Amino acid sequence: MANTVASRWDLAAEAIVVKIRWFGLVLGYLFVNLEPRPTAEALSLNGILGVGTAYTIVDTLFSLRGHVFLARWPLVISTLEAVFIGLLCHYDQGLESPFRYYYLLSLVCCAIRYSRTVTYATCAVHGASFATLFTALPEEARSVTALVVQLVLMAWLTWAADALSRLLRQTGDDLARLNAELHEHQALLEERIAERTRELQEAQARLLHQEKMAAFGLLAAGIAHEVGNPLTSISSLVQMVQRHSPEPYTQEKLTLVSEQLQRIQTTLRELINFSRPAATERVPARIDEIVQEALNIAKYYKGVRGRTIRTDVPADLPSLFVVRDQLVQAVLNLVLNAIDATDKGGRIEVTARAVDGRLELAVYDNGHGIDAVAAEKLFQPYFTTKQHGTGLGLFVTRKLIQEHGGDVTFKSQPGEGTTFCIWIAYTSFSS
Repeated sequence: MANTVASRWDLAAEAIVVKIRWFGLVLGYLFVNLEPRPTAEALSLNGILGVGTAYTIVDTLFSLRGHVFLARWPLVISTLEAVFIGLLCHYDQGLESPFRYYYLLSLVCCAIRYSRTVTYATCAVHGASFATLFTALPEEARSVTALVVQLVLMAWLTWAADALSRLLRQTGDDLARLNAELHEHQALLEERIAERTRELQEAQARLLHQEKMAAFGLLAAGIAHEVGNPLTSISSLVQMVQRHSPEPYTQEKLTLVSEQLQRIQTTLRELINFSRPAATERVPARIDEIVQEALNIAKYYKGVRGRTIRTDVPADLPSLFVVRDQLVQAVLNLVLNAIDATDKGGRIEVTARAVDGRLELAVYDNGHGIDAVAAEKLFQPYFTTKQHGTGLGLFVTRKLIQEHGGDVTFKSQPGEGTTFCIWIAYTSFSS
């Protein structure tokens, strides 16, 4: 006895065959036991039907478990059914027994379940079974007409059932193929929609960021103008007083005032430089100068107090061919993120080195780290873990670096800190 895991078609066909067999058995029991007949004959027929019932129970159990009973030997099943039906006819009314129609049911079941070759072979087996029944009967009980009609009927039904089964199989295969293509096109459409949605979100995020930077630039320019004019007047007054006051004490204090005024003017100048309209021209730039410019801006960020920022950016590293303002902004974003990720007493390190034709700029912090859930969405627009964050800093940073042919990567361990790395191919300038 052997069984095999059924395909969807085989399992569906097996379910239909099981129903047909149970229907045939119920009709057989009713026919045998409701019609008056000799006890011995009834016992024989009920015994044969009992064997068929046992076989059908086994077949049903296999079907429920997703298998086809004796699937590798379909002709064995056909032979058993031929013997079963032949015995029923023999113990009933011979060639005129209603059980002869079981041959037709068996052929329909075979056409549903098996190939064309097996179906026609089953027809031959059933024909031989019915012919054997014909020869086993007494000569006076033989009816050539009944024999010929039954054989012709079995042959015709075999052809019709096989044609219908092949049509259903072909239709099922076509539907399965079309369904697979539909799922493929659906997946492709969903992928394209997701891609377009992502592009739209990124474009919207970049536009929002540009608008904020433009507004910041206008605000910074206005503040610089409003503060700059009074500072110039104060500076002029201090210089006048210095020229007309010979007292050393007064001179000392005025010198301190002058230095602080100069410090404020330097801060305003850096603010104006950072907020001016961004240039788009790529120029040779040294990474140490870019890092220093970013740190000069970051020092005014309130969170920088209580943190230690160390740099190791050699001045002799190869130059980069970049839009300078964009690279300053990218470095500044990473430094500000590192400041936000650390508590007071935290440590931030900015290092750079040349590796295999590329320049690596790393910003390390010993802060809280990034968990796995946040790591998957870190560069998505509007995603932020900060209470008052916009979710645009890292997104804009990666976009700016990718536009320069580079990339931004990171590695982090929750509770142990984070390192962000900017990778950009460097270029040597000999002219």
